[in-house]
Amino acid sequence: MQDPATTPLTRRRILGATAGAAALAAGASLGAAPAAASDAAASDAQHGRPQRVPREQISVQLYTLRDQLNVDLDGSLAELRRIGYTRIEHAGFVGRSAAQFRAALDAAGIRATSGHVGIPQPFDASAWERALEDANVVGNRYIVHPFFGIDASTGQPIRNSALYHAMARDLNRAGALARRAGIDFGYHNHNLEFTRQDGGQRTGYDILTAETDPSLVHLEVDLFWAWVGAADPVDLIAKHRGRIRQVHVKDLNTARSFEDAGSGLIDFGRIFAHAREAGIAEYIIERDDAGTPPRVPADALTTARNGFQYLDALRY
Repeated sequence: MQDPATTPLTRRRILGATAGAAALAAGASLGAAPAAASDAAASDAQHGRPQRVPREQISVQLYTLRDQLNVDLDGSLAELRRIGYTRIEHAGFVGRSAAQFRAALDAAGIRATSGHVGIPQPFDASAWERALEDANVVGNRYIVHPFFGIDASTGQPIRNSALYHAMARDLNRAGALARRAGIDFGYHNHNLEFTRQDGGQRTGYDILTAETDPSLVHLEVDLFWAWVGAADPVDLIAKHRGRIRQVHVKDLNTARSFEDAGSGLIDFGRIFAHAREAGIAEYIIERDDAGTPPRVPADALTTARNGFQYLDALRY
């Protein structure tokens, strides 16, 4: 297989590279629908109607709006509500305390159902419990570890499986404490986890998913970064049925960079057709390059609007 870093990406390549595996996944028995599946979506599927993303499950990762929030937190949240969002995923509290951030959300009529919070490294149970207390103040149902895969000593992708084994143990510990606090804990991928370890065939993601307890650690699959890591999300769903509770919806262009959802190469409908099998409860709009020139803070609200409208109109 060619290195994805040097191979141009096209819709045909994305859809065709794993067509056989996708067909197998599509033909597999879905089993019982996870509790998180929308009743409306289940009814649509049962009666042969086009399926849709439930509007109440559409969210946005506030990392997308980080610059805009620093300019005007209250106004930005109010605009998100006008767009149609009723929930968000935070990445920090924009310089506020958890209580102050919750008050701003309440004033806008928005819930922070999810948040990105890195587990302490080395693991510190007391520090993690304090983070969970903040998560409960804000009202999180989910808390997600956002990033892993860089070797701190070299600045390069980790290729030493021992580091992934250690992270898996820490994720389980964090998940157990989160469950005790009444919060579901998850892991968010980038592309680095799909690097093969120790010169073999097993990837870092293989290790993390095999060695974490599904009852303690669910998966938040970033669809953009999965593709960049040469992992078809439909294959991931087939392998991790019922465990993918959240997805980051961001699109990919031929330069392997970001696009607003619906404007790039990724066929999201093909992926979401397996939502019940995956267990998806949240569809989270995100674009990583907000604020990166030539983009300006206001562009982030455009991304949020485009993403909501795309998901709301999508039928598959």
